[in-house]
Amino acid sequence: MEFSKILTSYFALQFLLFLSRIHAAPGNSNIFREYIGAEFKNVKFSDVPIHSGVEFHFILSFAIDYTTSSSSASPTNGQFNIFWDTDNLTPSSVSAIKNQHSNVKVALSLGGDSVGGASANFNPSSVDSWVSNAVSSLTDIIKQYNLDGIDIDYEHFQADPNTFAECTGRLIKNLKNNGVISFASIAPFDNDEVQSHYKALWKSYGHLIDYVNFQFYAYDEGTTVSKFMDYFATQRSNYEGGRILASFSTDGSGGLSPENGFFTACSQIKSKGELDGIFVWSADDSKSNGFKYEKQSQALLAIPH
Repeated sequence: MEFSKILTSYFALQFLLFLSRIHAAPGNSNIFREYIGAEFKNVKFSDVPIHSGVEFHFILSFAIDYTTSSSSASPTNGQFNIFWDTDNLTPSSVSAIKNQHSNVKVALSLGGDSVGGASANFNPSSVDSWVSNAVSSLTDIIKQYNLDGIDIDYEHFQADPNTFAECTGRLIKNLKNNGVISFASIAPFDNDEVQSHYKALWKSYGHLIDYVNFQFYAYDEGTTVSKFMDYFATQRSNYEGGRILASFSTDGSGGLSPENGFFTACSQIKSKGELDGIFVWSADDSKSNGFKYEKQSQALLAIPH
C-alpha cells in the first residue's frame, strides 16, 4: 500500500514537471505595440485600427528627464516631463480608448533619440537620486494618464553601462513593486554602445523586463528576409529568454520594410513558434497611408497558432 502511494506520488510529480515544460516552451504571442505622439502629426488613439484578436499596446513617445525642449536643455536627474502631443493624446483620451477596447493598454516611453534638436543623453549625477526622482515624477505621470507600463528607449549615453542598468533596472523594480505598472519593455538597436548598455540592464534585471522592442528598422534599408531572420536569431540570443518583438517603421528609415518581405519573415518566425509580437514606429507616420500595415500586422497576429 505504501509503495502504491509512493508510485502514485512519483507519477503525479512527473506529470507536473511535464506540464511545467509545456508552459515554459516557446510559443507565438498576439502582442501588437505602436509608438505614438512623437512627431506631432495630430494622430489620435481613435485613428488607429484595433483588432479585437490582439493585445494592443499604445506607447506614448516620449517622457524625457529634461527641463525644457531647447537645444541647451540639461538633464534633470530623473525629473521626467512629457514631450508627446498632449493636444491629442490626453488623459481623457487614454481612458476613452481603454474603455472602448478591453484589449488596449497604454504605456509611455522614456528617452528617445533627441529633444530640441539635441541628443537626449542619459547622464545622471547619481544612481540613488535619479531613481528616487524618476520613481516620483513618473508615478505622477502614469497615474495622471492611467497608464499600464513603461518602455526604456534611451539611445545616447554619457554614463557607463552599469550605471544605466542600475538606474533603469531599479526604476522598473520600484514601479512594479509599488503596483504603478504591470509591464516594462526595452528598445535597443544594433549599435555597440547601445547594446553594451542594454545587455548590462538585461543581465541584472532581465527578469523584470516583459518585452524587448528591438529596433530592427535600424538595420540597413536593403535588409532581406534571410538577413532579417539572421538578425532576429542573433537578438534572441543576446536577450536570451526574452520576448523579442519583430518590428518595422513606416517612416521609410530602414530595415526590412512591409513592402519587401517583413510579413514573409514574420510568417516564417511564427511557423517556428517564435513570434512574440510585432511593434511599429510609428502611428504618426502611418496616418497618411491609413494604417495599412498596422491592419496587416494585427491580422497576422490574430490568426490562431
